[in-house]
Amino acid sequence: MPEEDLIELKFRLYDGSDIGPFRYSPAATVSMLKERIVAEWPKGDKKIAPKVANDIKLINAGKILENSKTVGQCRAPFGELPRGVITMHVVVQPSLAKAKTEKKVDEVPRKSICSCTIL
Repeated sequence: MPEEDLIELKFRLYDGSDIGPFRYSPAATVSMLKERIVAEWPKGDKKIAPKVANDIKLINAGKILENSKTVGQCRAPFGELPRGVITMHVVVQPSLAKAKTEKKVDEVPRKSICSCTIL
């Protein structure tokens, strides 16, 4: 693929730091981008880190991108300069099933106590 057809993307994290920029084919899928983000995620002092690609949501031009869409389909047709770097925002949202499981483990079972008074 010619170099000029590649799309340059960077990914903005919650703390304002970036991953990238990297060049992608317009045929690359959003799920491929998410896999790359998980692999390139900064190690160390980040409190929130994705464990799998499904923990990540990518946002471009105010829209959450679907895994099956390609980079070419996700580009906003307005306001982009040719050969400019497109910034996509990354939101880490762990899966709900796992979060519920962890919550149940941490909670102490509550006892039902009746506080009725009969006069």
